[in-house]
Amino acid sequence: MTCQHDKRYVFGVVQKMCVLGLAAMAFLFASQVSAQTFPIKDKPVTIVVPFTAGGPTDRLARDMAEALRKPLGVNSIVVENVLGAGGAIATQKVARAAPDGHTILIHHIGMATMPALNRNPGFQVDTDFTFLGMIHEVPMTIVARPTMEANDYKQLSAWISKNKDKANLGNAGVGSASHLCGLLWQAAMKTELATIPYKGVSMAITDLMGGQIDLLCDQTSNTMAYIEGKKVKAYAVTSPKRLTQPVFSTLPTMQELGVKGFQISIWHGAYGPKGMSADTQAKWNAAMRTVLTDPAFVKKQQDMGAVMISDKRIEPAEHRKFVLSEINKWSPVIKAAGVYAD
Repeated sequence: MTCQHDKRYVFGVVQKMCVLGLAAMAFLFASQVSAQTFPIKDKPVTIVVPFTAGGPTDRLARDMAEALRKPLGVNSIVVENVLGAGGAIATQKVARAAPDGHTILIHHIGMATMPALNRNPGFQVDTDFTFLGMIHEVPMTIVARPTMEANDYKQLSAWISKNKDKANLGNAGVGSASHLCGLLWQAAMKTELATIPYKGVSMAITDLMGGQIDLLCDQTSNTMAYIEGKKVKAYAVTSPKRLTQPVFSTLPTMQELGVKGFQISIWHGAYGPKGMSADTQAKWNAAMRTVLTDPAFVKKQQDMGAVMISDKRIEPAEHRKFVLSEINKWSPVIKAAGVYAD
């Protein structure tokens, strides 16, 4: 009995040692994986975009993906378009991703407007993300159908005053850049217009060219070709200074026209999930700084009317501070309009 008991005892000890050994090995393996520094070899980087392929944010993300591979030291960067809930689904996806640097979000001003537009976005902008830095800003343009009677902004204002009961203003959907610009424009004019939302800016511009809608306020990157081709009428830009591109250079700013407080640009920034290491955040920011001075990348953006970020907002801390200030700016405007994305 004693010998039998001893054998069982020895077997039990060995069994426990094996279990402990396997646990230790698993812990060591997990520690090694978590300790891997960014970038992890052979793991692709994914840039999540909350809008459709072909739009301004998507084009920026694809240009960034091409330019980032070398400074980041990665073999593959994939752009993933995740649609729905005014950008909230894509943003949630990144908020819940592993903070290893291999999943980031490129988002525009919607990062600051979602808290007001969406009653339950599923994340907190200030606490659920690692800010990586801002990229560029794109001003807006006030445009109208090609048959619009007004030939300058003063005449357009008079036409709107005379026809405010039947004039209409298109946009690319609730929470879109054109929707936000329209809200700010109506507030500045102290006039409410009939608003017609579309499921994308291309549909809105098509109807504008065809005369089905009267007015639109949208990004230079979307309107440039149509203004140049005289398929729409352009009246003003929303930048602090006149733009230098030939197609926009003759357009006055809203400030010049006496519309005070009307400055809006659609800015873009990059975000990782919360918990990203300081080293990974620094690598991303350094790579972005390199891209923002890359002549080929800069030219592509400037050709679309974008202005590259060259101030302190390229720094993660200043990026975060700016986004929080934009949340405070847009929340009262959106709440006053009573619009929601959900």
